[in-house]
Amino acid sequence: MISIHMCTESDIPVLAQLNRMLIEDEKADNNMTISDLEQRMTDFLSSEYKAFFFEADERRIGYALINTAKNPFYLRQFFIGRKNRRMGYGKEAFHALLKHMKVSTIDLDVYAWNHRGISFWKSLGFSERYYNMRFEE
Repeated sequence: MISIHMCTESDIPVLAQLNRMLIEDEKADNNMTISDLEQRMTDFLSSEYKAFFFEADERRIGYALINTAKNPFYLRQFFIGRKNRRMGYGKEAFHALLKHMKVSTIDLDVYAWNHRGISFWKSLGFSERYYNMRFEE
């Protein structure tokens, strides 16, 4: 069973490390240092964002970062640690998060090249609503 714990300012170093792993796994075009990520997480948590750790069997298995000012809420980051994947924790954590937040609708973005992420979110019932595109010269 997944438990959810709201993060505080003292959790920022751990959140930054987990965010670095998420960036690596998504193959995101983000080259922020851990220090940069700590500052960004500090900024998030001092605004309309809330972060949560997921725990199973008294072990931290992942986290989520949600913008609670958007309607519906916006799930900016969702991460399950590499050695905890393909065990049902992601789906369980997602549903526990919705229940904890008392919402039934939530938005998120997934990189177009993140096929595993797209498959995961579709398996939970998400569907495309729009395409975000970029031109770079």
